[in-house]
Amino acid sequence: MTWWRRIGAVGPLATVALVVPPVSGLLLLGTLPQLGAWLRAQELAGLVLYLAAFTVLGGLALLPTYAQSVLGGWAFGFAAGWAATVAGFVGAALVSYAITRRVSGTRIEDLLAERQKWHAVYRQLMHTSAWRSIGLITLLRLPPNAPFAASNVALGALGVPPGPYALGTALGLAPRAAVAVYAGAGLATLDPSNLRDAGTFALSLGLTFAAVVLAGWMATRALRRVEAVERAHDAAVRLDG
Repeated sequence: MTWWRRIGAVGPLATVALVVPPVSGLLLLGTLPQLGAWLRAQELAGLVLYLAAFTVLGGLALLPTYAQSVLGGWAFGFAAGWAATVAGFVGAALVSYAITRRVSGTRIEDLLAERQKWHAVYRQLMHTSAWRSIGLITLLRLPPNAPFAASNVALGALGVPPGPYALGTALGLAPRAAVAVYAGAGLATLDPSNLRDAGTFALSLGLTFAAVVLAGWMATRALRRVEAVERAHDAAVRLDG
């Protein structure tokens, strides 16, 4: 029996999480000026609607978070847009978590027990203090190339405790959200004919993104060290046995 068949409904969930968001994101970005202006005109109601839509559509992997984050900055500016976007990330992650836990059961835990490399990270997440779990989830979320929806499915299937899961998600995704929201806020007010302002905006956005990439690289190295420590521990246990 293949791994795909053994993980049951988690397989289709992961497929949807990887395939649907990029396509729908292009459609959203194409309507960004009109939709952003409409949400801004609704004031507080628009902000609440944005947060609710982010939570539901992101949690169901129907829209990519990068496009929704850019929309938040375009419609509400950086400060309000960033706060709403981080809250949307957490809400969407919890929706995905609830769905995944419902359909996965213990299949993923059983499969991880058969794979030493994956089981090392799993054991660190599940059999350690809450604060260490928060730190590990933050590290998993920090790299800008870590897919949000697919990560939700993976962490939910592992049965990570919801408290550390939510807080680690907020901390790990806040930098990525800041970049996207900043881009949206800047594009909404940018005058393309002013080359100096356009250049300044592009430079500041590039530097901000570079900082997030650096943080993600450091997070990846830290996770590799965690994995190496666990492998060394397992090897020592086998030798003692």
